[in-house]
Amino acid sequence: MAPMPKASIVVPSRGGRTRLPLLFSSLAKQTEQDVEMIVVLDGDIDDSEAVVREAAADVPVRSIVFPENRGRAAALNAGFFDAAGDVLIRADDDLELEPDFVAHHVRLHEEAPRGVIAMCRDIFPETDYATAYGIEADVAIRTAAFETPPDRTWEWWSGNVSTTRDDFHAVGGYDESFREYGWEDVEWGYRLHQLGRDILIAPGFETLHHGPVTSATERFERAFASGAAYAKFIEKHGSVLARQEHSLSLWNSLVAAAARGATPRTVRAAGRLCDRYVGRLPHALGHKAIALGIQASSRGGRRRSGR
Repeated sequence: MAPMPKASIVVPSRGGRTRLPLLFSSLAKQTEQDVEMIVVLDGDIDDSEAVVREAAADVPVRSIVFPENRGRAAALNAGFFDAAGDVLIRADDDLELEPDFVAHHVRLHEEAPRGVIAMCRDIFPETDYATAYGIEADVAIRTAAFETPPDRTWEWWSGNVSTTRDDFHAVGGYDESFREYGWEDVEWGYRLHQLGRDILIAPGFETLHHGPVTSATERFERAFASGAAYAKFIEKHGSVLARQEHSLSLWNSLVAAAARGATPRTVRAAGRLCDRYVGRLPHALGHKAIALGIQASSRGGRRRSGR
């Protein structure tokens, strides 16, 4: 029987044929090679399995293939329950791993019992959305994450995280009833927090994310879906998230008014309108227009789910 690797990287993927080669190339450059990568294909719609099979000649990667789409939580569970490593790392299929990525995750778990969150840096194509909002938002998100109090860091559990094998099995798998975009990660992070584990947002990672949102349309639609998933989280765990006070400011009044009419159709239409004109607006106004659309879409998604 082969010895267990130090680490397993689980990658949920759907339609990732063009994204996976860069991930595999960065896996080949790891300073820590006692690792396996498991790519879980959540319905193979573009023959990604062939890409994995070809890469397996050069890097320690294998695939699990679902015959149909079952959702990201199910893909994560299939990978993690099949993984053999002592440290279990979750990575998205559009990441580029720095050479000490695996070694860094492993070292942090050798130092102390903990969950580890590694923030990624978004790599944007040149779009009006990126110029008006995306690049600044990426910096702001990473800054906010590192300023999060230790008892709230679980809220950042996402696409570049790790835990020990024992802790994963103690917490249990991801909740597969989360089928809308988002929150299956945060929900799992919250359960790790409930287990009593410290969760570290770790400095020093230089992981690149090559698949960020590139348009207001996509961002608004994701915010709407995430709002619905947020409502499911609250239904399951109650009001454990820091509650935002909605003052009677002009801004909050605008968000509330826009949210009242939010449906999948109107959110998409608003995003397309924003994408059409944001490049012609002064920077500050364009940034505010996108922020308004995101917040209104999110609140509308929550309202549509009854929260």
